[in-house]
Amino acid sequence: MYDPDAPTGSGWWHWLIFDIPTTAKELPSNAGDVKTNLAPKGSIQSMTDFGSVGYGGPCPPQGHGFHTYIITVHALKTDKLGLDEKASPALVGFNLYANTIKKASIVMYYGR
Repeated sequence: MYDPDAPTGSGWWHWLIFDIPTTAKELPSNAGDVKTNLAPKGSIQSMTDFGSVGYGGPCPPQGHGFHTYIITVHALKTDKLGLDEKASPALVGFNLYANTIKKASIVMYYGR
């Protein structure tokens, strides 16, 4: 989940999860909380701009207007990206785009 409107010059990564097995049909509610172990077995949640792994929710600065939140799912030509939970969002993105066959996004908006 990515927020391109964050006032950072490079946006803000709220969640990255990859190496999701092709047998997974859904991500259960609360799968982004790494302590719950609800994410599909074998998947990896890597570093976000919060400085930790797992999901971090939207929290645009008060009065900053609506922010765009983009969740993108990639169909890949490989089962594994060869990365671990220490991978930065830029490195994950580079490897995703190098292996993407198709992708689809959901866009949401939130402001405070």
